[in-house]
Amino acid sequence: MKSHVQSRQTFRNASPATPELLCLSPRLASPRLASPRLASPRLPIPSMALSLLPLAPLSLRTPPPRASLRLEDDSPRLNGASLAAAAAATRVNAWTEWGTLREVVVGDAHNAHFPPRSPALRPAINREGGQCFLEPDGSVVEAEGIGALLERSVGWPAGRKAQRTIDAANQQLDNLAAVLRRRGIAVRRPSGGVDWSAPIKTPFFDAPNQYCATCPRDIVATIGNVVLEASMSRRDRYFEVYQYRDMIREIWRADPAMLWKAAPKPSCADRMYNSEWWDLRTEERYAQMRNYSFCITNEEPIFDAADIMRCGKDIFVQLSMTANAAGIEWLARELAPSGVRVHTLRFPYDLAPSHLDCTFVPLRPGLVLTNPERPIAEEDAATFAAAGWRFLDAPQPTNPSRPWASQSSKWLSMNVLSLSPRVVVAEEQEVALHRLLEAEGFEVVKVPFRAVYEFGGSLHCATWDLARDDCCEDFFPQAADAPTLHPASKRAAPTPP
Repeated sequence: MKSHVQSRQTFRNASPATPELLCLSPRLASPRLASPRLASPRLPIPSMALSLLPLAPLSLRTPPPRASLRLEDDSPRLNGASLAAAAAATRVNAWTEWGTLREVVVGDAHNAHFPPRSPALRPAINREGGQCFLEPDGSVVEAEGIGALLERSVGWPAGRKAQRTIDAANQQLDNLAAVLRRRGIAVRRPSGGVDWSAPIKTPFFDAPNQYCATCPRDIVATIGNVVLEASMSRRDRYFEVYQYRDMIREIWRADPAMLWKAAPKPSCADRMYNSEWWDLRTEERYAQMRNYSFCITNEEPIFDAADIMRCGKDIFVQLSMTANAAGIEWLARELAPSGVRVHTLRFPYDLAPSHLDCTFVPLRPGLVLTNPERPIAEEDAATFAAAGWRFLDAPQPTNPSRPWASQSSKWLSMNVLSLSPRVVVAEEQEVALHRLLEAEGFEVVKVPFRAVYEFGGSLHCATWDLARDDCCEDFFPQAADAPTLHPASKRAAPTPP
């Protein structure tokens, strides 16, 4: 009988240049894993046993040799003392997605749990997906085909993720942090003590467990000197910001110019969701999308921070299953006194829109990386055309496979992090994207990051900008000073092809 676990082609030709992979000691040896909470035994559930199947019968991708690499740049190198001084001197400022990055937060995967089923998320196993593990020698390997076996045997699991899968993600997150530090960028990491195994119970809802702190981009945004906590759309992520609250408070105390704002916390009651949306057939979803109706209603202001893209004086927010029209209206009213214009973006052929950074990524003034399968609505595109901006379609992913537990799409390939108007960080295997960006004059910093995919995102998702060299520049001078809001109910999507 043919094995259900098959090896994927090794991407040995993944990049003409060597990826920036710094030699880090294996995560298993990290002193941060010695805390009693993180060292607690795994929940004894069958799904976890399956996710830790013995490696012997699995066909694994052979990892490339790990080597200490010299970075090809002339940026200043910061030692521990100077990094501490830089962090203490934080001045919150981020108006764009591309200004030269000075300080950033990188998430972690400690104690991550599987997201539970909820009105805002129906997690499903990716049948073709594999799983990443950290081996004792510090290499990350990717086992293929586990998804189909899990789907047949158990279904969507509950509880804590496998430790070796967490370790693999943490190694790649740590490596990203090290690469950024080597380029002179101050890096902060979360230090809160949220126990993701703890259930949530409020007067309006309950959740059996929480999620993780891998993707700060989803929960908090920097707009100028404002640190803004998003409302969040999922019940299991209700308290996720508390993993970063100590950090935010520390920065607020150190930077007298920083403003700290939080969106109204939603009830996450049943009335906030359209529970029938998940069961609609494709043609029925298209019909509802003519009114941009998704799994969240317009009952309360809702937005995830990852639905926001900054372009100086203008920010663009996607109307989606994680950000509703009321949430965009709240942002517009809140930011208008600061002179910020808020624009609603729509992508009428995306059946499950969630988070803008896998669909529409501004790279520098005048250039946006776009998703060829999710074209922007024509009238929204007109704002960019009038200002002379160009859309650059991302290529199909070089490696479109995803881990079995990933709830993101193959378009994590375009989830890049800009370090400046000429430097972009991308996943090391996405060769076609590297070539496209290099042809546009970008230096592409290539890092391994696939082990992070099942934790909710890629390079942009897993980071949160604190300080960039930029300002409130007007890149769309033809736009009116009033927020460009258009009620979703008055704008119909084009008829699907």
